[in-house]
Amino acid sequence: MVDTDTRKEQIYEAASALFSAHGYEATSVRDIARELGLQGGSLYAHISSKEDVLFEIVVRAADAFYAAVAPLTERADPTLELMRQMIHAHVGVVVNNLSHAVVFQQDWRRLAGPRKLEVLALRDGYEALFRRVIAAGLARGELRECDPRLTSTLLLSALNGLPAWFQPDGRLDADTIADNFADLLLNGLGATSVRSEP
Repeated sequence: MVDTDTRKEQIYEAASALFSAHGYEATSVRDIARELGLQGGSLYAHISSKEDVLFEIVVRAADAFYAAVAPLTERADPTLELMRQMIHAHVGVVVNNLSHAVVFQQDWRRLAGPRKLEVLALRDGYEALFRRVIAAGLARGELRECDPRLTSTLLLSALNGLPAWFQPDGRLDADTIADNFADLLLNGLGATSVRSEP
């Protein structure tokens, strides 16, 4: 017999795959149960609602992005190099758990009330990591004059489009995508252009 923790993990993984493929609204609890070979009602022994599952997936994705990027911001590297590392870390989270990243980007707005506010706070905290690095780079004279909030919004808007089109078996791997994104997004920030090594 499958224990409760293992079953919950199976539910999250199955739901993540279904939500990313079909969307939260188009996926029912019965669909998730069917994916696991269970009766629809039996899922409620492990979860309270479909929204609970969505919230868990979204928070896990947000935590993964933060855990990958936050430690980098403590480094003393030049700003453009540090931002390149942050871009690589963000892309790495997407490609290593694509379905969670897709759900995070496309379905978090389906959450209601305090849960939606909590996710908004997580998103703001993550964006603040980029703003702080940009602001510090400006203070050190390593970046061209720019608005840190607008710049971080532009950068993350580009990165957040990745889950919608990335294909694991596509022609571009994660490192190539991250390097190209960094080249395109960071060259306009530096006092001089910075490119990845060929």
